[in-house]
Amino acid sequence: MRKPVGALAAALLLFTAAPPARAGGLTLAEAFDRALSSNLSLERARRELPAADAQRRAMFAALLPKVAAGANLGLNSTEVSFGEPPDDRTVLPKQDWDYRVVATQPLFAGLREKRAYDQSRLAVLGARETGRGAEEDVLLAVASAFAAAAGSEALVEVETRNVELVARRSRQAKDLFEAGETTRVDLLRAEADGKAAEERLVSARQFLEEALGRLRVALVLDGPIDVDGESALLPPLAPEGDLVAAALARPDVKQAELAFSTATLEVKKQKGAYLPVLFAEAGYVKQKRAFPVDEYGYGALRFSVDLFRGGETAARVAAARERETQARLAVEELRRQVAEEVRVDLLAVEAARAKTKLADERLVAAQADYDQTFEQYRGQLLTTLDVQSAETSLAEARRGRIAARLGLFLAEVRTFHAAGILSPSTRKETSR
Repeated sequence: MRKPVGALAAALLLFTAAPPARAGGLTLAEAFDRALSSNLSLERARRELPAADAQRRAMFAALLPKVAAGANLGLNSTEVSFGEPPDDRTVLPKQDWDYRVVATQPLFAGLREKRAYDQSRLAVLGARETGRGAEEDVLLAVASAFAAAAGSEALVEVETRNVELVARRSRQAKDLFEAGETTRVDLLRAEADGKAAEERLVSARQFLEEALGRLRVALVLDGPIDVDGESALLPPLAPEGDLVAAALARPDVKQAELAFSTATLEVKKQKGAYLPVLFAEAGYVKQKRAFPVDEYGYGALRFSVDLFRGGETAARVAAARERETQARLAVEELRRQVAEEVRVDLLAVEAARAKTKLADERLVAAQADYDQTFEQYRGQLLTTLDVQSAETSLAEARRGRIAARLGLFLAEVRTFHAAGILSPSTRKETSR
């Protein structure tokens, strides 16, 4: 597979393992490291690999010889023998017993056991991809929760500053009212706007706690968390062609390809039912009966073939072929989907960058408008309604800037996720 770009592989070192959270706040790299080592859903997904490997070992056992031992003990109502001592032979002893050891080795069964073992090996690879996919999904969830927490912290700060804006207008309205320069309506309007601003501040704090709660669940942490919003930085995105190439090696694409290979093996395995079954058997028998002898060993080749099964084998082969066709179509469709997903996410990133730039410009303009409006209001050149409008515009511009930056970060994270290069295991492969 083509590696994305050298700069991307180097820049992705931003997400490598980091030490425990510092007093200054939990960084994004630290959150990623904590999630990869402690997330419960990720650990559950990783358990698929040892389970699949155990199943592979069980399937391999079908190719190995089997050794079994058995014994019988019985009591008959009579004893039968023939001949005269010392050459008499007992054919039915009154107290009967025997034991045997038998070894069986499959030699040929239409290669069905081998096909089944090959399928179990593919299942191991699929379980490994399941773990990789879980890493990608968990890191996406962590990045989203981290960004929501950082954005909510910034929103709390913005709403606190908005409360201060209204309080500033309220103090000015009070001074003007006491000086007899304005009516009590302006003061009451400022007080009402102050309560509304405090209400928005309470809502912002609630959103922050909800985001931190999701982050605590993802990181398996208890107690308060202080996130370092400044650490939520991502490396530059690679060109579209490199991201698409990386996306075609995503865990879900690999799993679809493995499912297709498994379906192809299933067709061959079902065809093997047309072929004969051959196995070798060897054993040792010890018994109380002296006829024909009381102990002996043997070896045998056993052969069997189904002559007629009512069309069952043909039906199974036909069904396996249809499953193979479905798996092939699923692979083709998924490859197209992931390529388009990368392209769409890249367009979303470009749109988010444009919105972020516009939000920054809007904030600068709104701040300048508010500063000038408030100064004219203090000089009684403008009314309280003008200041209120400027406050609202400034508050909306501040919120819009936070939303735009959060949207840009999430768009970039989704693009990395669409390319399947969030987890460390994938980064190691793509940087080779």
